[in-house]
Amino acid sequence: MSSKVVLITGTSSGIGLAAAVATAKAGWRTVATLRDTGRADELRKTAAEAGVELDIRQLDVTDEASVAAAVEGVIDDHGRLDAVINNAGAGHLGTLENETVADVRQVMEVNFFGVLHVSKAALPHLRASGGRLITVTSVGGVVGQPFNEAYCAAKFAVEGYMESLAPVAAKLGVTVSVVEPGAVATEFVNNIGVDPEAAVAAAGPYTDALRAYVDRTVSQFLSGAQTPAEVAETVLETLVADRPAFRVQTSEWARAFTGTKLADLDGSAVQSLTGGWIG
Repeated sequence: MSSKVVLITGTSSGIGLAAAVATAKAGWRTVATLRDTGRADELRKTAAEAGVELDIRQLDVTDEASVAAAVEGVIDDHGRLDAVINNAGAGHLGTLENETVADVRQVMEVNFFGVLHVSKAALPHLRASGGRLITVTSVGGVVGQPFNEAYCAAKFAVEGYMESLAPVAAKLGVTVSVVEPGAVATEFVNNIGVDPEAAVAAAGPYTDALRAYVDRTVSQFLSGAQTPAEVAETVLETLVADRPAFRVQTSEWARAFTGTKLADLDGSAVQSLTGGWIG
């Protein structure tokens, strides 16, 4: 196991940081990447406390040159790449009438095209090693959610792309999986890139609905969210499983929530469920 190499994106905090430490503790040579290496202090501190070593490198998933340089550097220094965990991403809060199409494009750049940049650069090396391509998506990649149109669209796109790629990659020895967390502690407010209260104040005709959504969602994140370490445990299980599933949820709640959609042939169950979130 010590000879196997995994590259993880978005490791400055949250799931990515926890996954980097978990894989290193499990014996993988872990290349922990992040857009800004100046934000790696918490990653280094957590790794040191866990008694593991990480190979920390710069990688901006929205910059193809950065992605290519990082992957080539891994091959130059380690000689192989056995797995990639696409974790980098950004949350988003908004609705179509109150944001620009450029805002939506930016969400897609980070959460969808960023995954493609990394996966494309890595696939030749994963073919060589018979490796694994794991992408952290979200229950929002299965169930569309109010005021998350752009985010869910990006995660839907990732899931559709990977579901379509999986049998093709399998023919060439690469296993593809997606991991679907629900709420993860501390990430909602920190990761959406906007002050929820300011968003409510500027919501115009959507004010009441957005207020209901924010109150419900903050309450869920405070009371029922998983820790990043709990999600990372599922990521690690998927990485080392003999025959991992394509779609893996990280909790019983996530399984029940996504199950509503996957059994909802006419869409009425999801509309009834999520409609209740906004009053």
